[in-house]
Amino acid sequence: MALTRDSILRADDLPREEVAVPEWGGAVWVRTLTAAERDAFEASVNPGKGRKNLANFRARLAVLCVVDEKGERLFQDEDAAALGRRSAAALDRITDAALRLSGLSEAGQKEAEGN
Repeated sequence: MALTRDSILRADDLPREEVAVPEWGGAVWVRTLTAAERDAFEASVNPGKGRKNLANFRARLAVLCVVDEKGERLFQDEDAAALGRRSAAALDRITDAALRLSGLSEAGQKEAEGN
């Protein structure tokens, strides 16, 4: 079946999964990055000239990927500093899921190759 412009733009292609965060007393939904979010995030991490910007990496990624049950972001970009003061263990779990879902981790890349 050939895809149309409308069918592509309507596709539900942003998978998400629930991630337990016992430090916060519950769970959150983590979704994959959109293409635009991934490009902007990668550019922020690799600003050029061989430099890496890993400052508050986990919180900056969580801000983009933690969503409600409808897939809408819970946080705004400016929330990264406050979120960065939360538990590293909690943010590690969220980061692991976000990287895997977005194909940015080794496991995520292997999973994408399998599809």
